[in-house]
Amino acid sequence: MSIRTYYDPLHQSITLNSTIPEELMVMELIDSLPFQRLRRIKQLGPAYLTFHGAESSRFTHSIGVFHLARRAINHLSRFDSSLRQYKFILYGAALLHDLGHGPLSHTSEEIFKIKHEDWTAKVINSNQEISGILNKYEKGNAKAISNLIKCREAPQKLIISLISSQLDCDRLDYLMRDSYTTGARYGQLDIDRIISAMTIAPDGDLAIHPKGLMAVEHYLVIRNLMYRSVYNHRLNEVCNWLLEQIIKTARKLGPNILWADENMSEWLWNHERMELNSFLCNDDIITGYHIHKWQESSSKTLSTLCKRFIQRDLLKALNISSLSLEIRLEALAKARILSERLLIDPDISCGLREQIVKSYHPYKYGLRLWDGDKLEALEKASPLVERLIEPNQSSWLIYPKEIEDQLKKEIEILKIKN
Repeated sequence: MSIRTYYDPLHQSITLNSTIPEELMVMELIDSLPFQRLRRIKQLGPAYLTFHGAESSRFTHSIGVFHLARRAINHLSRFDSSLRQYKFILYGAALLHDLGHGPLSHTSEEIFKIKHEDWTAKVINSNQEISGILNKYEKGNAKAISNLIKCREAPQKLIISLISSQLDCDRLDYLMRDSYTTGARYGQLDIDRIISAMTIAPDGDLAIHPKGLMAVEHYLVIRNLMYRSVYNHRLNEVCNWLLEQIIKTARKLGPNILWADENMSEWLWNHERMELNSFLCNDDIITGYHIHKWQESSSKTLSTLCKRFIQRDLLKALNISSLSLEIRLEALAKARILSERLLIDPDISCGLREQIVKSYHPYKYGLRLWDGDKLEALEKASPLVERLIEPNQSSWLIYPKEIEDQLKKEIEILKIKN
């Protein structure tokens, strides 16, 4: 018998037993090259420039998601023992759900214009090591797992909900983990209570027993606070905007002017037809190396952007979410004019970052309460959850620090005029 233990700062000991076939599969998947690549991709992208502890990886997070999925299915199997037959699919999807992330995690979806779910499915289906491991345990596992991740398709509704829903194992782990690594105090979920309150609705899908209502309300409030305080933090928005400008500028320069190795060239100029090997060869280290080298680029624009990012010479950001769209656009125009007066290129120093976040989507895999007698939508039973349906918009005006005082005066004038 072979026992392997991963010591996790959140979940303590995560132990795998090779005499249990589905756990042996997990051990083999963890040892595969595509999964080991996740060690080199930061969970929170460039957020380490804002929160110095945000250095954890997609590797660590993925093992945590598997651990929670295992806890959940073992608990729910007490109500329906037939769920155990889906452990291979559930464990595979929980562990591999982030295989398709590019460098700096979600940031790469913006800057390289890729969808990580699509690439996850490609890796699972087309990488011989991954598909070979999965299909060895049951023919068709790779296809079933990729369909679950990409299309939310599975033979059992509850399995889908544990992987993709308003209360899936992915969200539960990343909220706790991101809170822990950033030092934010919001993400301290009552995970034991949430899992113990999971039950099975009459239609076979996931539901929550009313005893867990407060723990789920707490979780949804935490998600709202984490977006406002961490994911949409002003400096995080600045860093993401800078990275977007770097890649946009690099693409515009083209391969005849700008140096990039063979794999990065594929990411920059052939991303729509990129080969799987080129995808898997890129990570935070490779992308970071190129940004570091491009500080010496003959393009002053690219060089300036890269130096700002590498040296953490960040632009300023002002929260203008409360202003109308018209005033926000006028404020951006004012920032550009003021920058030009100081001979600062507005194209690489002025921008607007806007995000709309809903803490709860009742019509997008929403949650229900089930006490064994009455099935009720979560928002109907909880006024707090109903209020969380209202979307939150954040709008950050990005600008160089040299114009800060004058820009704020101009914005006050705009407010008065409008």
